[in-house]
Amino acid sequence: MFTKINIVPRWVIVLLDLGVCSISLAFANLIQYNFHLEKLNLGLLKQDLLIFLLINCFVFAAFKTYAGIVRYTGIQDGFRISLSVTVSNLILFFAGYFMVKNSVVSHIPVIILIINALMCFLSLMTYRIMVKYIFMYFKNLKLDKRKVIIYGANETGVTTKRTLDHEADLNMTIVAFVDDDMRKCGKIVDNVKIYNVKEIERLIASLNISDVIIAKTEINIEQKNTLVDVCLAHNVHVLNVPPVTDWVNGQFQAKNIKSIKIEDVLERDPIHISNDLIGDQLKGETILVTGAAGSIGSELVRQLIKFNPGLLVLNDLAETPLHNLQLELEEKFPGCKFVPFIGDVRNMERMSLLFETYKPEYVYHAAAYKHVPMMENNPCEAINTNVLGTKTVADLSVIHGVKKFVMISTDKAVNPTNVMGASKRIAEIYVQSLFNSSSIENKLYKNPRSLLKNHYTKVQTGFITTRFGNVLGSNGSVIPRFKAQIEKGGPITVTHPDITRYFMTIPEACRLVLEAGSMGNGGEIFIFDMGKSVKIVDLAKKMIKLSGFVVDKDIKITYSGLRPGEKLYEELLNDAENTMPTHHEKIMVAKTREYSFNTVNENINQLLGFSQSFNDILVVKKMKQIVPEFKSNNSVYEEYDVEEIEVKEIVTN
Repeated sequence: MFTKINIVPRWVIVLLDLGVCSISLAFANLIQYNFHLEKLNLGLLKQDLLIFLLINCFVFAAFKTYAGIVRYTGIQDGFRISLSVTVSNLILFFAGYFMVKNSVVSHIPVIILIINALMCFLSLMTYRIMVKYIFMYFKNLKLDKRKVIIYGANETGVTTKRTLDHEADLNMTIVAFVDDDMRKCGKIVDNVKIYNVKEIERLIASLNISDVIIAKTEINIEQKNTLVDVCLAHNVHVLNVPPVTDWVNGQFQAKNIKSIKIEDVLERDPIHISNDLIGDQLKGETILVTGAAGSIGSELVRQLIKFNPGLLVLNDLAETPLHNLQLELEEKFPGCKFVPFIGDVRNMERMSLLFETYKPEYVYHAAAYKHVPMMENNPCEAINTNVLGTKTVADLSVIHGVKKFVMISTDKAVNPTNVMGASKRIAEIYVQSLFNSSSIENKLYKNPRSLLKNHYTKVQTGFITTRFGNVLGSNGSVIPRFKAQIEKGGPITVTHPDITRYFMTIPEACRLVLEAGSMGNGGEIFIFDMGKSVKIVDLAKKMIKLSGFVVDKDIKITYSGLRPGEKLYEELLNDAENTMPTHHEKIMVAKTREYSFNTVNENINQLLGFSQSFNDILVVKKMKQIVPEFKSNNSVYEEYDVEEIEVKEIVTN
């Protein structure tokens, strides 16, 4: 009933306020004379009332005390009312000196004005608060209200509570706050008691809780996971209030509250990097990012901007994503100098033009094919992009004197079981061996635009490789696919009940890439601490529950079997490698085998010859020779797994 009441017209509020002020002044006079009516000068009182009404008309108009909606009365309304009451009584006090009564200047006694000011303020606020709570009482009479607990008895939590109180359509009622600050426990805020967060499981059961809203941004990741797990175990929907910086125009609205995402519970404590060291290296420099429109490349660009580079060259072959990135940078970073450059990293002439034109001093190579099943069916394309593309950009980096070349690799390059992982391992081997070589022959790269005259170029570029697992929300991650399947009502398809993966957020991975790039001198493979591996079926179940559904009832989980080239678990090191720590606890250096550049270069040139003639069988055989630990799994190429393959055999077959 009360939810359909229209907002009361402002003129009604003005009349009510004027009436309340008039009654207050009359009562103030009665109190002054101890309610002895015979002592009142009614003529003088009428005159004072008329003057006071006129004063209040102007004061209320100036302070807009009538502008607030009574049912939403808050602190700001109280402040406006107190200020207007003070001003109107002061004006009445000074106006008294200019009133002529029976040829004598008189004024209202100060005690009456003080009593009047107090009564005016209390009366104006009391009737507003009464209307507010009467309205809320009748609005909350609905029997289908969802009972909610708010985690965080702070300003954000209280703001959330008050916002939900005013949103009738949400059908939510706040029955408790929980907090880990023991000083707050047992106290009451807005008629709601604060409990220790350790009691949440008991509260969920005893109060029949439907939802828990996390309104605390500074929360330990482990504590958040524990809280979410408790809620999901009791089929309680978990919601999240975004940070204040994400509120639209700094104003909180109920629509800001979102269901907690799987990324929120998989993330880890924030990673701190050496901003000064990175800034000293990159400030004012020209930086090339290949694959700049991809999930990793675009985040690298966003983070590189913070270090004030002289110019960012954004290279990608995908036109639309690169255009979208350009629009984003123009909007968010209007002072940033950048150039979008459409080009294929496999095309030597096009990439030569890029290097000759912009002369990058730092290169972050993120361009790659990364979908395992897709590359298993297209080995030649995997080699052409992941190996030839890397070789092209790496060679040009040497020829043009790039200071550092940072390659983005993958944990699938370790003991690879698929073409994609093996192609990335070959790319790793090439850049490592290139760094260990004294010089490279550049005659193959001359073209009419080239200014290079030397037959050999000395290798002075520091080649650094970074290796990590899956990133949350990337184009190749399972999470976007699971989300889409949930939106369609299921089922969620998992390849195997025992399959596990490492996960890391995109910003976290990119921060570590920048840190590793700044600390590396060349030839290193940096490995990131990926935390604990996650069982994919558990991930799927948690995503279903976070979406408010019941596993195998609302949304089923089915198993499709391992895809070609896929393995049950990923590794960050192979059996022949071990690690050394760095100054950053999240970054380690792999101690890897050294390779002869001449041998590697000869093998890769032969491999590229096979790939450019699109001979998949010869490509895979040659890959297995270059990377002996490459053992195909669930793939048509398993028959070519042998201990050693002679080059002669490959060529003759």
